[in-house]
Amino acid sequence: MNDATNHLLSGWLVLLPILIPFATSGFIFLFRKQLSGKGLQLQQQIGVFASGAHLVVSLLLLQQVIAHDMLNVQSSNWPVPFGISFVADGLSSLMVVIVSVMALAVNIYSLSDIDKLRQHFAFQPVYLLLIAALSGAFLTGDLFNLYVWFEILLISSFVLLSLGNTRAQLRGAVNYVLINLIASSLFLAATGLIYGYTGALNMADIAVQLSTLPQGIVTVIAVLFLVAFGMKAALFPLFFWLPPAYPAPPIAISAIFAGLLTKVGVYALIRVFTLFFVYDVSFTHTILLWLSGFTIIVGVLSAIVQDDIRKIVSFHLIAQVGYMVAGLAFYTDLGLRATIFYFIEDIVIMTNLFLITGLIARYGGSFKLSKLGNLYRDKPYLAIFFAISAFSLGGIPPLSGFWAKFMIIQASFAGGNILFTLVLLFGAFITLYSMARIWQHAFLKTSENKTLSLEEGNLTQSKRNFYIPVVALTALTLLISFWPQPFYTLSKQVSSQLLSPQNYIEHMFSEQNTASPFKVKESKGEGH
Repeated sequence: MNDATNHLLSGWLVLLPILIPFATSGFIFLFRKQLSGKGLQLQQQIGVFASGAHLVVSLLLLQQVIAHDMLNVQSSNWPVPFGISFVADGLSSLMVVIVSVMALAVNIYSLSDIDKLRQHFAFQPVYLLLIAALSGAFLTGDLFNLYVWFEILLISSFVLLSLGNTRAQLRGAVNYVLINLIASSLFLAATGLIYGYTGALNMADIAVQLSTLPQGIVTVIAVLFLVAFGMKAALFPLFFWLPPAYPAPPIAISAIFAGLLTKVGVYALIRVFTLFFVYDVSFTHTILLWLSGFTIIVGVLSAIVQDDIRKIVSFHLIAQVGYMVAGLAFYTDLGLRATIFYFIEDIVIMTNLFLITGLIARYGGSFKLSKLGNLYRDKPYLAIFFAISAFSLGGIPPLSGFWAKFMIIQASFAGGNILFTLVLLFGAFITLYSMARIWQHAFLKTSENKTLSLEEGNLTQSKRNFYIPVVALTALTLLISFWPQPFYTLSKQVSSQLLSPQNYIEHMFSEQNTASPFKVKESKGEGH
């Protein structure tokens, strides 16, 4: 194939992770009446097929990015910085792959977890719209476009949270929407300030223009972005919306939220605080470090006083955000490398823990530790799945969580942050204690309650749909645990890109051939 054809194919690879779920969502929604009733099964099958196709194109995109360093698509041949840009670099393409893996796993689980009423009220099209918005948020190279994708995320997540119309769901959904509307307003205000001072919305152009502004103005804008994205990431003290919201919907919805939604906020923090706001690191990144420390402490301490497993895991989700942001706050190669590795393993673990929590409740009849027991005796394989994910979260070697925490602690110690290193160790210890507490109450404690099977009572759904994603994500956790080197190497490549924002900027503005209908650019590096 000639260069123009290669450029065109690369361009479609950048766009397909957005277009596939978006187009499938529209198709299912338009033909929802025809796919209702007996056709609901067909609707589910279409959704799972779209999730599988999303995974395939995401893996191909990552392969191309590894080979070429970065891919860029300009809409309608508009030159940078005027057209809308979509950029696949190491971080964005990696995040899209993680999204696709989790989306497929949770969609399979939802086949048995989401009841027919919720499926009838457009679960599949809204779920796919969420996946399209996540992919768009990771791949956009335009700040206002990022705001648009965040709003699509907010709309789709609100619908998923409220499907079912229970009191707990509506209360959690209202809290979620209110805090995210505030965050979006701050994000829009900060974007408006940037546009007012620089006349730029393209991220590479913004990075260039901000360097010419007075430092005080840039710092004020940085704080606005920190608050806006901190809310979305559930950083201290802006996390209070998360514990009531995430446990409220069915487990499949909670799992995709826990695995991915807060990570979009962390991704946005990483993007702007490695590309835009790198001129006053001693101020901005020190704030990030303090916030991450408090997030870890408050998250783990709040978890140990909960009785509901979903809330325990939700508070640990908040604490894990603190660990990721800590690596960004160090602003070193080792710190960012640790953050990227933490991204990979924590999304897998958190998604799987919520899925396993759903099985615990189905077998035990409750989410409350005080009402559970006997599960190890009756369901030993479930105990094994839980132990792998839970004790990885706690940092038991040689599980994947140990490598992630070890890298963060190493980065903290290397930077001379002795007090913060103690905070990281304290968080890991309390997390391990909390997971052991769930293990003791749910699996080891003797209880008079009868342990149910998935064939009893209302639990007649297919066990296969529940266990395929749990087994797959557990296997992925073990793969990262016992073969961490490829993930470590990939994390190192991504961190190197993040610490060299000039390469991102030069790539965006470099002159390349045009491939209709998109302008597609590949960097000329040798690859990795």
